[in-house]
Amino acid sequence: MPELPEIEVLRRDLEKEIVGRRIKEVEVRPGSNAMKAIARHGRRKDFQDLLVGAKVDRIDRKGRLLLLELDNDKTLVFDVGRAGQLLKTSASDEIPTHTHIVIAFTIGGHLRFVDPAKEGEVFVLENEDVEAEAATNALDPLEQPLAWHTFSAMLEERKTPLKELLMDPGFMVAIGDVYSDEILFAAGLRYDRPSNKLSSQDVRRLYRALMEILQDAVKARGTTLADPRFTDLQGDPGQFQLELKVYDREGEFCRRCRNDIVKEPFGDSYTYFCPQCQS
Repeated sequence: MPELPEIEVLRRDLEKEIVGRRIKEVEVRPGSNAMKAIARHGRRKDFQDLLVGAKVDRIDRKGRLLLLELDNDKTLVFDVGRAGQLLKTSASDEIPTHTHIVIAFTIGGHLRFVDPAKEGEVFVLENEDVEAEAATNALDPLEQPLAWHTFSAMLEERKTPLKELLMDPGFMVAIGDVYSDEILFAAGLRYDRPSNKLSSQDVRRLYRALMEILQDAVKARGTTLADPRFTDLQGDPGQFQLELKVYDREGEFCRRCRNDIVKEPFGDSYTYFCPQCQS
């Protein structure tokens, strides 16, 4: 699933590529389960009429939601779900399977929403309704960095194993298995350490690791794994998977201490860590 760094990569790409573009036409493709993606609008025409003729004024992100603010006092919202892709293409490029929505600009080709998992959602809101739709109390480290002592107080309150807490969408925005494992390795902390049993030094290391891993992942254009396969707006994979220290490296040597990386069950998934480097 695209997580916080991947969504931020898409936001920055959209900001660069489509701000100032005017929408010429919108195709909600038949036979693609596109109606499920635009279910809030009921009919294709209802959705299309809200967009055609509008210009993209601004790109924003609230949590996992990508917000395209238009000049008609409306906002086009993308929730890409588990496997959705946004692609900026030329009008002549072949349309891939599972393309649900094609937005054509007067100048500048297409923006296409592709979703093989059929779990994403696309809808249009009045600008005044966006804040209520996107409201969340979860931390967004890329948008609102915290003072480490504020972060410490929040950890103290939760009393939860660290990986469980990092992956809790009510606590932090879109930090999944990959990034939680890498953050905890960088901080030298085990996945099952209670969040209220950390020293001030532990908290500082965790906060620094959190910020550095997320920022490095954005610089590397996200993480692309086999399934689902994240790509940026141009269809190119990320590169942060080349930097992974523990995730999916069971039995391989730790690049810090040379001991073996361990894989253990965690909820419905697994966690990867180094027993020597993380305590």
